[in-house]
Amino acid sequence: MKSAETIRTEESDVVTGAARANLARAALLFVVTVTLFLQTANHGFISYDDPGYLTGNSVVRSGLNAASLVWAFQSVTMSNWHPVAWLSHLLDVQLFGMVPAGHHLMSVVLHAVSAVLLYLLLERLTARPWRSLIVAALFAWHPLHVESVAWVAERKDVLSGLFFHSTLLLYVSYTKRPTAARYLAALAVFALGLLTKPMLVTVPVIILILDAWPLGRLVVNRQALSPATTVSRLLAEKIPFLLLSVASSAVTIYAQHHGGSMAELRTVPVDLRVANALVSCLGYLRQAFWPHDLAVLYPLPVSIAPAHAVGAAVLLCAITVGALWCLRSFPYLAAGWLWYLVMLLPVIGLIQVGAQSMADRYTYLPMTGVFIGVVWGVSDLLKRFSWGGRAAAPLAGMVLAVLGWATWLQVGVWADSLTLYRHTLEVTTGNYLIMNNYGAALNDAGRTEEAVQVLERAIEVEPSDAASYYNLGRVRQVAYHDSKTAASLYQRAIELRPGYLDAHINLGGVLNELGRFAEARQVLERALGFADANRADLRFNLAVSQVNLADTGAALRELEVIRSLDPALAQQLQEFMASRRIGMAQPK
Repeated sequence: MKSAETIRTEESDVVTGAARANLARAALLFVVTVTLFLQTANHGFISYDDPGYLTGNSVVRSGLNAASLVWAFQSVTMSNWHPVAWLSHLLDVQLFGMVPAGHHLMSVVLHAVSAVLLYLLLERLTARPWRSLIVAALFAWHPLHVESVAWVAERKDVLSGLFFHSTLLLYVSYTKRPTAARYLAALAVFALGLLTKPMLVTVPVIILILDAWPLGRLVVNRQALSPATTVSRLLAEKIPFLLLSVASSAVTIYAQHHGGSMAELRTVPVDLRVANALVSCLGYLRQAFWPHDLAVLYPLPVSIAPAHAVGAAVLLCAITVGALWCLRSFPYLAAGWLWYLVMLLPVIGLIQVGAQSMADRYTYLPMTGVFIGVVWGVSDLLKRFSWGGRAAAPLAGMVLAVLGWATWLQVGVWADSLTLYRHTLEVTTGNYLIMNNYGAALNDAGRTEEAVQVLERAIEVEPSDAASYYNLGRVRQVAYHDSKTAASLYQRAIELRPGYLDAHINLGGVLNELGRFAEARQVLERALGFADANRADLRFNLAVSQVNLADTGAALRELEVIRSLDPALAQQLQEFMASRRIGMAQPK
């Protein structure tokens, strides 16, 4: 008969062995994830959103300092208030400067760590290490998630994923051993997640889902719920999380409206929003099981056939009813499906932000619910067959290997702007926004004739897109020195978007070139009233017009402002004023 000490020793050995096995699985997950995304170290920045977040953002480029720290908490640049995301970019600049490799590899490491946290979360919740590992690997290695990792501007995705999984881990720790410190730790990390990306507003519902399965704190079946007192306590427990979510939602709506990214009902009517939400919800599922033709932007259609919307609604309802019907026998199906639907809700397009119908990055956290349902469901199904146990590992290995290879290939698509836009135009149709970006990138690469063709095609597809006129004006002004045509293109861009700051700046510049100094001054002074208008290039062009109108005093005042914004440009203006030669800032 074994002594008590022997039994304790054996139990300790078992715990130690399990901990080592968990560590080994986590290390494998981390290493493979980093390897799949390692090629991003050779990638550059791209011209889609990276300029706003990093390469063209003078505050972020200055790195960590007192002024940039204050700015991070005050700014709603890029139509969002996410100070922690800004702090992450500022830290990268401080560590790596403007070398793209450092920024990319930081995102890769954050993604890999987030995958490890997801594995540890699921393993602690379910005590099913291999199932948990497969779900975490699907999260880390799925091609749909390449966009979130390989795109520097989407740092908020991988960072919010890190905070999301950390919040759930801390919450689970609290449920295992309830203390105020553990609860407050979960709440604090959740707050950091909201300050990184407001998509985490659905966390209060997600932790309530986890209460039902697999924590079992909220017992749900076809007959009854937990006693009312238990339900009330669990709901009350979520109130602080909910209050943070409500506050974050209010600030986000303000920031997106203030930034002009929120579509109006007259441009995207309610029926189109609802139809697109239904179709996109199924579209994401299709891409989860058959990821192909992935693009940085899927254009929002002008209309969706009612039959498609109704069919999508019927199928979504059928899946939901089926998952709830199996609640007693297979609770993970309902938990996983509700996880997917709830987390997708803020970005499904009912409040339309941007011109996309769907976006790969929106699946970064919601798709985990689908992965949970599929992995647990297939595992239980295989157990019904005598050969199922032997087939499970090879089947999982084959699926993960195929997805890993697809991810490696998809990462290559993000090598640079030209590669990304060319691929996107190959797999989408009528994508005038990417045509515009592609034309601008071709121009920046010196391929001006191709740029003109692409930009003219973008205008044909969407004659009301101000950015295409603006970028075509840049080509005409810089490459062809055709100031007259450039001026008309800039004016057209301003007619379509009256608050288009860059178009005003460049129009003022070409009007100076054409000797129309009074008109230039009028355009540029109007631009001074726009948001974020305190820019050196704007004030330089304004000073040039003032000098040529013999208003030297006003020009000297602009010179002092420019000195604080861009000393090199101030020196150029000073030399111009000394020689009284007409000049201008290079258009952006």
